[in-house]
Amino acid sequence: MSKKLFPTQEIGSLKKPSQLLKLVKDPDVSNEIKAKKRNDAALLNIRTLEDLGLDIIYDGEVRRVEMYEEPVRYIEGFDFAGKVRSWDNKYYNKARITSPVNYKNNFHENEFKFVKQNAKKEIKVPVTGAYTLADWSYNEHYKSKEDLVIALAKKVLRPLIKDLVKLGAKIIQIDEPAGTSHPSEMDIFRESINESVKGINAKIVVHACFSGNDYKVLAPQMPEIKAQQYTLEFANRDTWNLGTSDKARKGFHVLKLFREHGFKGEIGIGVTDVHVDDIESPELVRDRILYAAKALGDPTKIYVNPDCGLRTRTRTVAFDKINSLVKGAELARQKLK
Repeated sequence: MSKKLFPTQEIGSLKKPSQLLKLVKDPDVSNEIKAKKRNDAALLNIRTLEDLGLDIIYDGEVRRVEMYEEPVRYIEGFDFAGKVRSWDNKYYNKARITSPVNYKNNFHENEFKFVKQNAKKEIKVPVTGAYTLADWSYNEHYKSKEDLVIALAKKVLRPLIKDLVKLGAKIIQIDEPAGTSHPSEMDIFRESINESVKGINAKIVVHACFSGNDYKVLAPQMPEIKAQQYTLEFANRDTWNLGTSDKARKGFHVLKLFREHGFKGEIGIGVTDVHVDDIESPELVRDRILYAAKALGDPTKIYVNPDCGLRTRTRTVAFDKINSLVKGAELARQKLK
């Protein structure tokens, strides 16, 4: 695991190269060529992220259709119902649960093996969490949402994570963008994570975003959730002013609440906003990190990442943001020497 102060990491998705998207949709291109081009695109992402200086990487989820549709394709019990609108004016293919959910096979196996074979840096594997899979679906089978969530945790997420760990995965990131969207269901969310990771010998990271409540409902649950790290959005609620005052860093105030509720683990702080093309300066990233380190009370617990996956930004913008993130983390390290 990373030992240096303020390790840098990605969250997950990057925009796919346009040529790859065109090629994989072409019925006249053989599956063999498509597989090779996917490998090429994955390797390009791996090398680019490593060359930019990230400490913990993956492949930009280049093989995945989308974070919801990709796993749903391979889970028994789901039937696609059609496209619905989501955030940033994007659409996803929403499914209905019409029968008991069940895990069929490790649908991330080939992807992970390729990254493991080619990556020179630490690897963090993102998987979509049980709560989000349930929340973004139509439940037409289970008596309650809680029953569906726990079934997904026990029968899909847990065996998937176990299989990834058997292959050598050491860090698993459970992506839960819907995790805090229903404050009255935080007990269900907590148990979904705990059931998903029961008996798992790996570092567990929980990624949550789109938190309209500023994570106030998450804070009391954090000490009870079996995760060593949370990667959370902060940049898109923060100011663009330099400085480490409370006024300048209003997007990071909730870190103090995490301490008050007794959370002693790591926080991956979002220092770049994934919803805008403006590039955060390294100095702004530095100040966000320094404020977060002081607010949490332990600089060694701070990891640095974008707010979320960068797939809605162009590849140029995404890599510029990551470059600034890496430079800002180094400035923060120098400041604390």
